[in-house]
Amino acid sequence: MNLFTRFRQAPACLLSLLAALIVCGLMLGGKAFADDKAPKAKLVFTAKNGNVTFDHAAHIKRDKDCKVCHDKLFEQSATAPLNYKPAMHKTAEAGKTSCGFCHHAEGNAFESKANCGKCHVKS
Repeated sequence: MNLFTRFRQAPACLLSLLAALIVCGLMLGGKAFADDKAPKAKLVFTAKNGNVTFDHAAHIKRDKDCKVCHDKLFEQSATAPLNYKPAMHKTAEAGKTSCGFCHHAEGNAFESKANCGKCHVKS
């Protein structure tokens, strides 16, 4: 007796159970893909001296490995604090933390000193 014949002879309750398991598996698989969302292209952080727009797409283009920043430097959340506040620019650059990990003198990106307008934009 082949598998197809056995399957056709299975009780209806087993077939219903199998169908339910398949549907649940598909739903859970779909959920896993839905949770794996693409990052927002731009994030805006409010600041007294002008809001900072973080261009996520540009940073991803430069460094394709998300682990460089997440979760070592930043929580992977749109609502997580940036932790790069006034008087923290020098501290972050010296300790190579937060944005200062790359944005420091001789770093992979421009330092904050004399470059306020590159990040802070008043509306």
